[in-house]
Amino acid sequence: MNVFNINLPVVGVQFNILILVLIGFCVGVIAGFFGEGGGWFVTPALNIFGFPMAYAIGTCLSNIFGQSIGATKRHQRMGNIDWKLGLISVTVSIVGFEIGSQVVLALEKTGNAGNIIRWCYVVFLSGLSCFMFYDYFVLQKRQLNDENEIPGTPVEDIQPCRSKIAERLYIIKLPPMISFPISQIKAVSLWIIIAIFLCTGFCSGLLGIGGGFIIMPTLIYLIGLPTIIAVGTSLITVLFSSAYGCFIYAVNGRVELVAAVILLIGASIGVQIGATAVKYIKGYGIRLLFAIMIAFAALSVITEQFYKMTGKSFFQTMAEIILLGTALIITTIILSKLYIEIRKERGRY
Repeated sequence: MNVFNINLPVVGVQFNILILVLIGFCVGVIAGFFGEGGGWFVTPALNIFGFPMAYAIGTCLSNIFGQSIGATKRHQRMGNIDWKLGLISVTVSIVGFEIGSQVVLALEKTGNAGNIIRWCYVVFLSGLSCFMFYDYFVLQKRQLNDENEIPGTPVEDIQPCRSKIAERLYIIKLPPMISFPISQIKAVSLWIIIAIFLCTGFCSGLLGIGGGFIIMPTLIYLIGLPTIIAVGTSLITVLFSSAYGCFIYAVNGRVELVAAVILLIGASIGVQIGATAVKYIKGYGIRLLFAIMIAFAALSVITEQFYKMTGKSFFQTMAEIILLGTALIITTIILSKLYIEIRKERGRY
């Protein structure tokens, strides 16, 4: 397989081109399906395979920006984007992103960037996946009860199943109030929206992600969007924040452009497939797959941290297997479901 190795001059490492294309394709499918850039996957993957953390972040953001263009166009054609909410999220998130990216560069100077950011990944991914698992099974019971009243009609097709957190935030009537008709939101305080996106922007800059893995569940659980609209709208933030982040890291010489272009080759194909699959899988199915995915991503980062602490190559190998295996399995599930549903649709005609 050494014949497929290429030299990446900026980072100064050898990398297998087939692995880069595979990572790009998987993250493309995942990005198009979940409405997030896949930074949670690409950044740790590049770091595990030898990229210093700051270079992994910068290269990842370059890839996210490229693939998000295609994903956004696809979801726009499907009517899944609330542009009004999306543009507000972009404007506010950039401020938070700038703060987060400066923290990363400061940590890099102290030599603690990799260690601290990996533990941040563990906390964020583990906490988010646990909450989504809990919420999924609670809402499933609510869905079954409502479907007994209206047989054959998924709850999210009737009205958004908003979390208790979102309902409590709606109670806060701090002017100015703003509405989002596409997202089925009648009135919410603009200050609440600003605070939420400022926090998600900071996390995005700190962790080196386009913001999607935080924005998508935030739109669902804190703001109360239907899942499909949340998937499409989160791409607006991913697109603009990753473009800004790519610029910041490029200016500081932390982008391996050769690797980003190769990643984008696979991602450009995968993202179209993933965005199409959203049409065939119900909102709660998307949430469950998302929770499973980030839980295993957290496990891979924990395993990599054990390698950094002990120096035992076994842990590094396990981290690579968990990360790539999770992406391959999730991608396979999405592709299989898409194939099955398309066959069923064609059979009806």
